Amino acid sequence: MKRFDLKKITQLKYLFVIRKEQDFSVLSSFSLSALRILVLSAFVFLVIFGLAVLSTKTIFKRWFDASSAQMANTERILALSDQVDSLLIEVRKKEQFIDNIQLIIKGEPLEVGEEIPTSVPQANRTDGIVNQQWSEGTKKIMQEFQSPSAEPVLANRNSAASSDAGAVFFFTPIKGFVSARFDPVNDHFGVDVIAKGNEPVLAIADGTVILSTWTINTGHVIGIQHRGEFLSFYKHNSVLLKDVGDVVRGGDIVSIVGNTGDLSTGSHLHFELWHKGSALNPQEFITFD
Repeated sequence: MKRFDLKKITQLKYLFVIRKEQDFSVLSSFSLSALRILVLSAFVFLVIFGLAVLSTKTIFKRWFDASSAQMANTERILALSDQVDSLLIEVRKKEQFIDNIQLIIKGEPLEVGEEIPTSVPQANRTDGIVNQQWSEGTKKIMQEFQSPSAEPVLANRNSAASSDAGAVFFFTPIKGFVSARFDPVNDHFGVDVIAKGNEPVLAIADGTVILSTWTINTGHVIGIQHRGEFLSFYKHNSVLLKDVGDVVRGGDIVSIVGNTGDLSTGSHLHFELWHKGSALNPQEFITFD
């Protein structure tokens, strides 16, 4: 009876030859020992076995484990809930921005808790007002400069507005007599400048037109966003010469002075200047006479 000799088996060598079928010429050949074949076979077996176990656990767990499926569904629901919450917050901010713009152009005071829009990047037109797209920087600025009081804050030359205004040259929108000064206590957030009829109204600085519309109280109104987060509003115009989205340069004619709107009692320009949620006294930055 022959005895099983592992040593002899492992020392066996085999020659693998690849020939052409037509003429049996040798294309390639290589040799393998029995030991190498055993090691290679064991390695392939272990790899296939490991992949089979891994796939079995994950696939079967996904198919038959109710708790795993429930956890996956819960994660998806939470992710969708976060997205919905973020979208709702953005929608509320945009709605608040539009409401505040409408209050400003109507000359009405803001209610407690409301904010003045602080930045208007390039956006889409909707009913004569641009839709705000809030950036992270704008959110931080709004939180920093938010005022808890119901009335806009009066800024002076020692405030942040003065430092920002140092980099911006303001043109006089119209020359004339200031008949009503800045008085935020009585909800008058700008100045009234009496001028000759059909006088042109100029943009105070480079910027983008964010609204060009008409309201019952303030007539034809145009608003411009300037760098440094300044907003300027020109009310009671007889004619508006720029549309929403137009880019203007300082000194460009944007409208013609007029006497439109129920709050107007004569040909004049009501001009307002805002900065980071605060109403500014235009006469501290611009000379009208």
